[in-house]
Amino acid sequence: MSTAVLSARTVDSARTVPSARSTPAFVLPPRLARVPAMAAVALLPWLAVLAVDHETPWVVLDLVEFSALLSLDALLRRRSPAALWASAAVALLLTADATADIACAGPGHAVLAALVMAACVELPLAVACLLLGRDAAAPA
Repeated sequence: MSTAVLSARTVDSARTVPSARSTPAFVLPPRLARVPAMAAVALLPWLAVLAVDHETPWVVLDLVEFSALLSLDALLRRRSPAALWASAAVALLLTADATADIACAGPGHAVLAALVMAACVELPLAVACLLLGRDAAAPA
């Protein structure tokens, strides 16, 4: 075999075929990329309520969530691969917050309110952040 044939085979075998793993199952609409920033802004009034009631542990947790959401937003805008890790951290914080809210809620309406907040706000936001981080980390 000549070297021309060998080099042609090497070039053909080196071509990359996109695998099923590199393409996400579905792509999020671009307008959802601002969800972390909007969630951080929406958290501010709740932080004020907690601060007035002197709920220091919850204020600290929500301040950490606030800063993590803003950090994730900055990483998503830069399309940084670190967005995947930041999204996982935000999702972990939101899940921990939902779990703590449910565990610490009193009986009756308080536990029902905690369950509704977890199911309708905190956990869907955690999933959205994970999906955004996954999309930012995917090769373009």
